[in-house]
Amino acid sequence: MPPPGGTPPPHPPPDGGWGWVVVGAAFISIGFSYAFPKAVTVFFKEIQLLFNTTYSEIAWISSTMLAVMYAGGPISSVLVNKYGSRPVVMVGGLLCCLGMVSASYSTNVVELYFTMGLICGLGLAFNLQPALTIIGKYFYKKRPVANGLAMAGSPVFLSTLAPFNQYLFNTYGWKGSFMILGGLLLNCCVAGSLMRPVEPKASTESKNKVGVRETDCSMKKRQKKLSVWEEINKYLDFSLFKHRGFLIYLSGNVIMFLGFFAPVIFLAPYAKDKGIDEYSAAFLLSVMAFVDMFARPTVGLIANSKLIRPRIQYFFSFAVMFTGICHLLCALAEDYTSLVVYAVFFGLGFGSVSSVLFETLMDLVGAQRFSSAVGLVTVVECCPVLLGPPLAGKLVDETGQYKYMYLACGAIVVLASVWLLIGNAANYRLLAREKKKSIHTKESQETEPLKTSQSPSVNIKSGKNEEWKGAEVNSSERETNI
Repeated sequence: MPPPGGTPPPHPPPDGGWGWVVVGAAFISIGFSYAFPKAVTVFFKEIQLLFNTTYSEIAWISSTMLAVMYAGGPISSVLVNKYGSRPVVMVGGLLCCLGMVSASYSTNVVELYFTMGLICGLGLAFNLQPALTIIGKYFYKKRPVANGLAMAGSPVFLSTLAPFNQYLFNTYGWKGSFMILGGLLLNCCVAGSLMRPVEPKASTESKNKVGVRETDCSMKKRQKKLSVWEEINKYLDFSLFKHRGFLIYLSGNVIMFLGFFAPVIFLAPYAKDKGIDEYSAAFLLSVMAFVDMFARPTVGLIANSKLIRPRIQYFFSFAVMFTGICHLLCALAEDYTSLVVYAVFFGLGFGSVSSVLFETLMDLVGAQRFSSAVGLVTVVECCPVLLGPPLAGKLVDETGQYKYMYLACGAIVVLASVWLLIGNAANYRLLAREKKKSIHTKESQETEPLKTSQSPSVNIKSGKNEEWKGAEVNSSERETNI
């Protein structure tokens, strides 16, 4: 088994200290980013009746919010690479507040697409990507655990927001609820203020100030000569599209996300359609979130073990498969008890996938390229995220039953897991073959100078003596010279 793709960085991160405060801030940012589009589904049944819309039309609200959150990844990546995580998250919090307050004045569903979907979705994008990126800068050895704890923000927030939203609706109506939620989202600004950038370690070697100035001048001249494409590539590393492991991960996720979010979005409406009261229906999201809450840090600890971490790509594939099987079995649910059982297993599967979703990406590309990688991944994934829930809603409109939607989503997610398993197995095999080939090449290159030294025709005089000395340096230098 080849080693993981993410090699240790040249300057090891703190792996603790203020990093745990940053994990707490990321917990809040990620919690709002992932939980909020699901928690607002509590209002959908009433908004649907108020604006006289179909299931498919109402599903576009969450779908647009999620799609913009993913599509805003590259913009967020560029801003994070240029300004850092702290200001980007704070701007995101302000955009979320603006979107929800504006949504409270909406008079039709199209205005909700713009306010909740576009403005609030962009704010959530500015919360999600910087929070994921900064964890990789503070942690390496404990990174799976830190990611698991930060990702646990989603179920914690979902378990509280879903019943809280129902209470707000019953007390203040949907307009008043949206204004209160807008104020609540300003907490993202507080989280952003805690994301202090990592202090670079001071170099022990003294540097000549004149030399530093000359280097800075030459760098500025070189930057001026950069083309527009090179300028874009500086912030978004498009060479990742030549990375085999990255392409396998991306293609598998595109398939998976087509059926990943719809089962969550339609869980409360599905329960209400079965004749279950509104609070019990909202409680299903809380049950799922409660299990998810403990699954994420637990799975993070398991993923950090010596047995799993080198095989984390396989672990991710099996977690996706387990989630897909849960959706397939949901079609058999006929009463509230069976829906609670489904919510428990779905929470376990959803938490397992979400806990290692970005850790597997960081494992493939490394922490240095992660910011660009997550930006490119999210913009490609926005298409299935955007289309998945409305297509599921259309299936419900056509058939009049939710079980066919759950069967379709389950089949799609299982297909994605099979694709990831096959792709990762092939990738690991090719990596092992390439590693063996590189070792063989290295050995042959090391034996060549020895053969030359044994040859009687070698002249070790004057200038040629320097060449011979150059051949006696360490193996890595010999490789470079050759």
